[in-house]
Amino acid sequence: MKLYIDDLNLDKIKELWDLYPVDGVTSNPTILKKNGEQPLEVLKKIREFIGPDKDLMTQVVSVNAEGMVEEAKVIINAINKKNTYVKVPSNPQGLKAIKLIKAMDKDILLCATGVYTVSQGFLAAQAGADYVAPYVNRIDNLGGDGLQVTKDIQDIINAYDLSCGISSASFKTTRQVIELAKYGVAAAAINVEVWESFLKNAVVDEAIDKFNQDFEDLVSEGKTFLDC
Repeated sequence: MKLYIDDLNLDKIKELWDLYPVDGVTSNPTILKKNGEQPLEVLKKIREFIGPDKDLMTQVVSVNAEGMVEEAKVIINAINKKNTYVKVPSNPQGLKAIKLIKAMDKDILLCATGVYTVSQGFLAAQAGADYVAPYVNRIDNLGGDGLQVTKDIQDIINAYDLSCGISSASFKTTRQVIELAKYGVAAAAINVEVWESFLKNAVVDEAIDKFNQDFEDLVSEGKTFLDC
């Protein structure tokens, strides 16, 4: 499973990038607003930091397919086509845009976003999306089952050998991410809070402290193998 940072705060991205196995950065208009910088400026900075070989996703905002196509051109020309995913909504105009963009240039990478239902994911995959993005926790908040919706979409992709992966999004817990990793889902866009909770465990911290204390008791305080 590819693991993405779902945020545009460059300082926080650098911090997580230094610690964890990160495969890219994802964003949407709400994340852009939260960040507060001009969209293309911040995306260019993120691309410069993560390099050309990591994935970067951002979303168009036009309401018609033709506008989405033109926005996709602007995005990939400004940021770099390689490993840049243009996110389009999983609605009728979005599906039309996917078909138009892929007919224009099959190498432009597309993620169909805003997926709340299995039918959205299925149709977007059939239309040619490289990724579909079900919103796990948002589906739960509407009374549905976000994990099951995601698994059902994965089952359809597998059943028909569609050339599409799932970039799952909207997580509240690390358990949700792990459940989808076990199921073979291709990617997860994870917010900073969930990233930081992956390894937050007082029992683990206590065990490590005890090991370190035992070593110090043996060789004296502050010593490591470098001093032996």
